[in-house]
Amino acid sequence: MRALVNVKAGGPEVLEVQQRPDPMPQPGQVLVRVKRAGLNFADISARVGLYPDAPKFPMVMGYEVSGVIEALGNGVTTFTKGDRVVSMCRFGGQAELVAIPAGQVRKIRDGLSFDEAAAMPVNALTAFHMLHWVAPIQPNMTVLIHMAAGGVGLLAIQLCRAIPNITIIGTSSAAKHEFLKAAGVDHCIDYRTKDYAAEVMALTKGRGVDRVMDALGGPDWEKGYNLLKPGGHLHCFGWANMVSGEKRSLIRVVSQFLQLKKYSPMELMDKNRGVSGTNMGHLWDEMELMAHHLDKVLELNAAGKLTAHVDKVFPLEKAGEAHSYVQARKNIGKVLLACD
Repeated sequence: MRALVNVKAGGPEVLEVQQRPDPMPQPGQVLVRVKRAGLNFADISARVGLYPDAPKFPMVMGYEVSGVIEALGNGVTTFTKGDRVVSMCRFGGQAELVAIPAGQVRKIRDGLSFDEAAAMPVNALTAFHMLHWVAPIQPNMTVLIHMAAGGVGLLAIQLCRAIPNITIIGTSSAAKHEFLKAAGVDHCIDYRTKDYAAEVMALTKGRGVDRVMDALGGPDWEKGYNLLKPGGHLHCFGWANMVSGEKRSLIRVVSQFLQLKKYSPMELMDKNRGVSGTNMGHLWDEMELMAHHLDKVLELNAAGKLTAHVDKVFPLEKAGEAHSYVQARKNIGKVLLACD
């Protein structure tokens, strides 16, 4: 099979499409012929050598796929060859074939494209977990969403819009504001030219917000924490600020760590604020929870209440261009890799 291999830490040029042995499904697994694989910021962090969970180089990344069942391992009775499916996978998804435990795989309805299916698992589960599980949103809240035009951001906007009277403030580059307003964002802030914290306080007349969804990380987490109302909650779900160039910068890594705020239980009680972290890649031992979230997300999609916006699909051979595109934050919604 063809697979996208990160041969070493570095820029997009370290990505190579190589021939690798076809995997064989073990008992309890299914073999999926991959149509589309998701590209996430974790893949970029892994490429530059800043993702501690990644396999050792040379490695094949990929957390989510859509495709067709190619073969069944012993004991699998819930699928048949040819079933159209979507799944999360712990690496290996950016290839023509991947073997996945059957419990992580779900059939997809006829009307759901492989593109949209592959765009759902990581981003939709992340948004659902934060907004409907960790600190559920309630009517009349104000939510600040950073990187609002990204895959998680656009799905979070839809989840917020399903709740009455939610006010959404989104940060993004100015070029994405028209799209975000059409998607339901009430107030857009260009983080490149404006002090978003000052803008938020002006918009809320000094009261702050009820929820902050922050994948920026580092000093932005503290800024978000300080924007919270009493009873507010800061969701930390990424650290995009850690990666500033095509290669790893240890100086930037150290600088980001030194600017981290430490939250004490006494301070949280005193200010009536909450802080949580979400890393779906660290919930692999909680497959019942993950399966619950995936089922709910697919139910919302089938009901027309949650749709993933796919920005671009790059062939596997142009994965380097896809990495550069996402790293430059040019995408609106999800970027995928075509593996067929």
